[in-house]
Amino acid sequence: MEGFLANILNGLSWGMLLFLISMGLTTVFGVMGVLNFAHGSLFMLGSYLCMQFVRWSGSFWMGLIFGPPIVAALSILIERFLLRPLYGRDVSFQLLLTFGLMLFLDDGVRLIWGPAYHVVAPPAILAGVIPFFSQSYPVYRIFLVILGPLVGLGLWMFFTFTRWGKILRASAMDRQMAEIIGVRVPILFTGVFAFGAWLAALGGALAAPHQSVGPAMGERIIIESFIVVVIGGMGSFPGAFVGALILGLLNSFGTTWIPDLQMALPYLFLAVILLTRPRGLFGGEA
Repeated sequence: MEGFLANILNGLSWGMLLFLISMGLTTVFGVMGVLNFAHGSLFMLGSYLCMQFVRWSGSFWMGLIFGPPIVAALSILIERFLLRPLYGRDVSFQLLLTFGLMLFLDDGVRLIWGPAYHVVAPPAILAGVIPFFSQSYPVYRIFLVILGPLVGLGLWMFFTFTRWGKILRASAMDRQMAEIIGVRVPILFTGVFAFGAWLAALGGALAAPHQSVGPAMGERIIIESFIVVVIGGMGSFPGAFVGALILGLLNSFGTTWIPDLQMALPYLFLAVILLTRPRGLFGGEA
């Protein structure tokens, strides 16, 4: 029983990190129609910046506060000077650009911080373990399990009750109509891209004490994030949440019960979803 509950907590903690980055990915796609292959690299950059601030200040919270805004500022430059000239062109141009950015950022990280993996200790208040039946469980993972729904609730309230949230939802449903009624779409796109990058970097900063910080960490997360977005439905907020939970639990239970098939489980589940609900669990009917 305790092993079963531990697997649930492990799945939820990883699922909450997946939710943060998937939420940014699906928001960018829902509003801008851009599939950002560099999103995982922004997640990785958030982890590295958090690690760097920890080295400078000795405080994890400094990395969590200042790392994501730096990534968001970088994304503003990317959207303004690289992505914006491609709006209106074939979508393959955007895919090639974001793929090139992914390679550039990955190599840039290796150039600055080297190819080695780094360890970031959790803050003192979240370090250590708590008793969990006859064993123990890391406090930091409990923190991630609690933080994820709170962030999700905050995002839901932002999209539901704030003026900017309503503008984003309206633009996601009909961009042309939003432009006709006075929404400044170029500024909106820049803000959405920066917001998505901030979420990715926030997930990366939170992941730093959860896993090793290394140059390949963005590759795994972007593949799983795309799976989450497709499972939940492209552009769907609840879909990203449910999809991230499902994938996190699949990874956790798969590693324990059927380790030989664990890596294949997300792809098998994705295949089932595409065959039965091509637009995802929360997408419209095809």
